[in-house]
Amino acid sequence: MSRAKRKIEHIQHALSTADQGASGFDDITFVHQSLPDVRMNDIHLHTALGELSLSSPFFINAMTGGGGQQTFEINKGLAEAAKHCRIAMAVGSQTSALRDNKQRGTFEIVRKVNKNGIIFANIGSEATVDDAKRAVDMIEADGLQIHLNVVQELVMPEGDRDFTGVLLRIEQIVQAVQVPVIVKEVGFGMSKETASRLEEVGVKIVDIGGLGGTNFARIENKRRSSIITYFNDWGIPTAASIVEVAQTFPSLVVIGSGGVRTALDAAKAIALGASAVGMAGPLLRTLVEQGVEALVAYIEELHHDLTLIMGALGAKTIDKLQRVPLVIRGDTHHWLTERGFDTKVYSCR
Repeated sequence: MSRAKRKIEHIQHALSTADQGASGFDDITFVHQSLPDVRMNDIHLHTALGELSLSSPFFINAMTGGGGQQTFEINKGLAEAAKHCRIAMAVGSQTSALRDNKQRGTFEIVRKVNKNGIIFANIGSEATVDDAKRAVDMIEADGLQIHLNVVQELVMPEGDRDFTGVLLRIEQIVQAVQVPVIVKEVGFGMSKETASRLEEVGVKIVDIGGLGGTNFARIENKRRSSIITYFNDWGIPTAASIVEVAQTFPSLVVIGSGGVRTALDAAKAIALGASAVGMAGPLLRTLVEQGVEALVAYIEELHHDLTLIMGALGAKTIDKLQRVPLVIRGDTHHWLTERGFDTKVYSCR
């Protein structure tokens, strides 16, 4: 099967495969503040990913590209919404365009539409330094995502079976490119052990891509003649993964993604330690089913609702939202306790 056709199948299956709701955000409860002492006009949503300054903690996470006209139209619509709402955007894996110049336009459209926006390039962990530089140059990217998708590759009928040398390639890319590098898991969560190895080779920003959002094991299983069921629920839930990385490595900038569907989910992710939140599935579904205007309205509602939540918590900035008290319970509490984390750090701050 061609890579372009595979991209189209991924989109179709992503739209038909609902998020599984196992992100862990339901286990997080904010401690109510009856005296928030804040004026709503003083609340700001600006945040930072290392040296990158963002006007919003929300960004459109990697989805697609390289699948011909359909992915061209999707990326065009996503870029239009990103430009209107002044949020960052990541493109999907650019491997197809690195191998076939005919697919470059499905990615280049993002920069053509959003000339001054913050855009992240995207490559797989098999990529070389040259691949990384070409991907960045292709869309004049402000940052580079390197995605880790071992489980997806294992379930994918035509997937990779050799995962050696990944850490060395990441280190070489970090040292060689001139833009910030974000190492991103694609939906199975990132452990403290993985974060430790990434930090050792110079990575400063990670997207934990936790369990609870778009599930690529389920998507790839729809493309198989024999289903591998045991990977369908594999991974670290998003809430637990954010804590694993943020509490262990405060020097790392954490992006929370995986099952972020609402402003409340985003607020919880930030309060657990994320500096920004990536969204994909809900945005793709809104764009495809309702169009760009509906997607813009959805993103604007997210901004409005997050501002209200921050007002209720007395948090004027994203930095202050990261320090509000919350209680962790249920499966997330059990996971973190078993993994040696002190959840009272959050409830008693």
